[in-house]
Amino acid sequence: MAPPGVLHEVTETWAGTTVGLDLAKAHAYGNDFVYVETERLDRPDGPALARAICARQTGAGADGLILYRGTDAGAAMRLYNADGSYSEVSGNGVRGLAAICCWREVRAGRPAPRALVIGTDAGSKPVEVLSSEPPRFTCRTAMGHPADVRRTVLDVAGRPVEAVVLRVGNPQCVVLEPALDEERYRRLGAALEHHPFFPEGTNVEFAVVERQDLVRILIWERGVGPTLASGTGACAAAVAAMTYGGAARDVTVESPGGAQRVEWREEGLYLTGWAEVVWEGRWTR
Repeated sequence: MAPPGVLHEVTETWAGTTVGLDLAKAHAYGNDFVYVETERLDRPDGPALARAICARQTGAGADGLILYRGTDAGAAMRLYNADGSYSEVSGNGVRGLAAICCWREVRAGRPAPRALVIGTDAGSKPVEVLSSEPPRFTCRTAMGHPADVRRTVLDVAGRPVEAVVLRVGNPQCVVLEPALDEERYRRLGAALEHHPFFPEGTNVEFAVVERQDLVRILIWERGVGPTLASGTGACAAAVAAMTYGGAARDVTVESPGGAQRVEWREEGLYLTGWAEVVWEGRWTR
């Protein structure tokens, strides 16, 4: 959490007054984000604001902060993790922003858009809105192609860990397991996130292929720790399972927060699931 002086500086810089900021919160399967609308996505006080707002006990509580602004096609965003670190993209964060765009149209008496484009630092993500049950919206997002998919063996505290490393707009490390082990996940998650092999840090998924069409995962999110769900994590686990674990190219990926669908087609990855707007309010710190 940022010290009080930084909080005061952030509030003054953003709002020009101590009244605070207008916020919205959305989540997808428990992976939650707070959204702040601003014309400047590259604000230098973004990391400090993320640490303050995302704090579970003293802030609004979230896995990340997303700064966004509207565009003709939908919106553009920048993501900071709960610890203030920068992230290129979040699949669930993209879907949450799409849900906010849809919610605001519905609240204004207009129909939810059928399609949006969300601009991220990992490229534009076209979003198809499959169904609207305000404040919940189900979307299919084109996540692009995975990159640098390969197997490696990492030394963790003197023991080898076989992993699949790749990028799905952000760095990912997937450990394919015969069965999920909560103790092993918690013991290795942070060590892998900060392993020297990943100079930027990495998201970590422990995954088991239960059937050709079903992959179960536990997630250790970069800059956050344990999370209930992850869109890019689901994509990464699916790619690892499809490439090295015998999974089909269309799978359900189930995490503690719920199940998402991942398709790997010739034109890239598609992620399908819902997101819902939780609240809108004002940050008064």
